[in-house]
Amino acid sequence: MIHNKLTYGIIGKTLKHSFSPDYFSAKFLKEGIDATYTAWELPEINDLPSLLNANPGISGLNVTIPYKKEVCRFVDELFGPAAGLRVVNTLSIKQVESAPDQKIPGFHIKGFNTDIYGFKESIKPLMRPWFERALILGTGASSESVAYVLFKLGVDTLFVSRNPEGDDEIGWDEINEYVIRFHPLIINTTPVGQFPDLAKFPQLPYEFITDKHLLYDLIYNPEETEFLKRGKAMGAQIHNGYSMLVMQAEQSWKTWEKSIEY
Repeated sequence: MIHNKLTYGIIGKTLKHSFSPDYFSAKFLKEGIDATYTAWELPEINDLPSLLNANPGISGLNVTIPYKKEVCRFVDELFGPAAGLRVVNTLSIKQVESAPDQKIPGFHIKGFNTDIYGFKESIKPLMRPWFERALILGTGASSESVAYVLFKLGVDTLFVSRNPEGDDEIGWDEINEYVIRFHPLIINTTPVGQFPDLAKFPQLPYEFITDKHLLYDLIYNPEETEFLKRGKAMGAQIHNGYSMLVMQAEQSWKTWEKSIEY
């Protein structure tokens, strides 16, 4: 089906190696969708109003690091889990008449979290009966989406943070044999080890990882991070973030497609 020309894109601080532009450009070409997809790097989230005013035809945006929480200040309506978490990675945008209650005058913006769908659908086939507890590396916006899914799947979570707060967080120096052995599901939500810093990896006592573990890295570039390599060497099941990324992208498109006026 051919639509009128549509404009989509992604915003973030650094987008040089972003997956989304190539993915959506290929999708639009293959499916005959008359649309463009652009990467817009924003030095700060407060530049979003200027971006929209300079490109009033934008119908939707993906949101990536570090703006998934900050962008909420510009969203008029939050839907689904995004409303409770206040973590957004997909915006549906419509140009309208200016009204006093609009966050950005002249635009009505809806916020969604498709990361939750992507992570849920990618990890469900990997789950095992003994995955009762998970160790989540990092406490950024992505970690909240991961924790939300695990909670829904009945998995208890423990976060690892540089500045731990509360009973559900520990510091990196507190990860010991007990923590590793009793958290067979270990999920890296930090950017440590992604291209081009291929030699870096989360500091864990990998010697305590076994074939009962699953190491899941939200990073997709490289395909096998040092984190995953070290887990694999100990017999663990490993999985990178590519399938999650594809699923969240497709869910983003379904969200935007509902807003298209034919």
